[in-house]
Amino acid sequence: MLLVYPDYTDRDCVAKVSGGNYSEGLASISAVLKEGGHEVKLMHLLYLHSEKEFKDKLSELSESVGGFDIIGFSVRTTAFPDSQNYIKWAKESYPDVFVICGSYHVTLVPGEVLAIDGVDCVCIGDGEYAELELCDAMRDGKDYTNIESLWFKLPDGSFKKNPVRPVFSDLERLPIPDFELFDYPNLESSKINTAIVMVSRGCLFSCTYCGNSQFRNVYPNKKCYTRFRSPENAILYLKTLLEKFPFIQYINFRDAIFNMLPDWFDKFIDMYKEEIHLPFTCNLRFDIMTEDTVRRMKEAGCYTIDIGVESGDQEIRTKYLKRNMTNEMMINASQWFHKYGVTVLTYNIVGLPFEDLKRALKTVKLNARLKSDRIIPNIFYPYPMTELARIASEAGFVPDVIPPDCRVPLKQEQFPEHEVLFVANYFMYYVKRYKWAFSHGKIGKAYEKWLDFWFTGPITPRKLLVFLYDKQDAAKVKLKKHLRSKHPDFYLKLRNRKLQKKAQK
Repeated sequence: MLLVYPDYTDRDCVAKVSGGNYSEGLASISAVLKEGGHEVKLMHLLYLHSEKEFKDKLSELSESVGGFDIIGFSVRTTAFPDSQNYIKWAKESYPDVFVICGSYHVTLVPGEVLAIDGVDCVCIGDGEYAELELCDAMRDGKDYTNIESLWFKLPDGSFKKNPVRPVFSDLERLPIPDFELFDYPNLESSKINTAIVMVSRGCLFSCTYCGNSQFRNVYPNKKCYTRFRSPENAILYLKTLLEKFPFIQYINFRDAIFNMLPDWFDKFIDMYKEEIHLPFTCNLRFDIMTEDTVRRMKEAGCYTIDIGVESGDQEIRTKYLKRNMTNEMMINASQWFHKYGVTVLTYNIVGLPFEDLKRALKTVKLNARLKSDRIIPNIFYPYPMTELARIASEAGFVPDVIPPDCRVPLKQEQFPEHEVLFVANYFMYYVKRYKWAFSHGKIGKAYEKWLDFWFTGPITPRKLLVFLYDKQDAAKVKLKKHLRSKHPDFYLKLRNRKLQKKAQK
């Protein structure tokens, strides 16, 4: 089986010889298939490939192993148009190869993906054991069209829709992921001595902009959707990873919410402190933590906490995002991070349905009051089948077709594209200035009013500012990628210096 992984967000067609991101899902599928006696290879697409580049690379991989029986495409929503081309080109080169598609986009809209010319099968939800059954049946010459979690396109063009298998609640059933499926030492994270790790699946919460609530609903036993490896097995996972790649010095936990299960967290964090104790970062939620949570994580090595603010407008946050937490709750919790010297990275969403400049300004101001150290302002994307996508569509904000290079998907008269880009681009600029304003009494209040005027006022040249920012940001991104790829030691030195300054505060 060949796994094809389109792993890029920019579409600049610039060839990259190293880098890319680790995928836990693909590494887990590979581990299960290899344990079952099958061969697995990875085609890691680090940039948008032309037809010739793709076909040449596919031919080279095929010749190296004597051909493929199955090609599996990992399909992400924003890369879906590109994936359609890759599937078409694969079928043109190897008409008899069996093509299966999986991952998040497929799980949300399986029929849409199966309808694509060249796709023979789609996998809904967890794919490890469904794909193992498929490989076993093909190897043994048996009928495979009744495998749970798989939909098939039959010779007459009709679809065979098998039920989704119950999710297994015990993640220890899975082998340790096949890290070596990737060129692991050359991953972007590896170049700065960091490992991307996931010891859980799913999420307990139902934020309307996130696919997790819909992913949960595809399973017949959806109450088991949120699962963690046992603390002991999670430690084994980490020890195996560190044994294979001893250069790793930092752990980046990419679990949806690291402290979702308090009993699991309490046991794991103690074991991690005693047996691993490497600096780490993870995702948390404001409404399920205590000061003791932050203190224990700091003692175990936590240096950065990633946390979702999303919107500073109370109505948008509760009515449309279903995040029932107050500004006061978030501000109080953020004080614990600063007390223990933990860097705070906040995630925010700009361009939400019914948002405008004044509502977006509330998000900027809340980040200033949280004293966020690092900020990521993501532009909202209406992922298929999510509740917020439905709300946006019913309001007439979602165009019939969203181009793959689209920067602002929603079309809203009260919040046009250049204003959304202005907020996203200058988010941190204004946060820094509001931080100053909030800490300088009467002078600060006057400065706050001046900032409000320039943020929301009619004379601010936002289109020009967006143009200038884009030029400057492209140069910064290019420099950062160059440092991470060519001078990782210097990049790490700069990052460590920043962390030391934060700890000293």
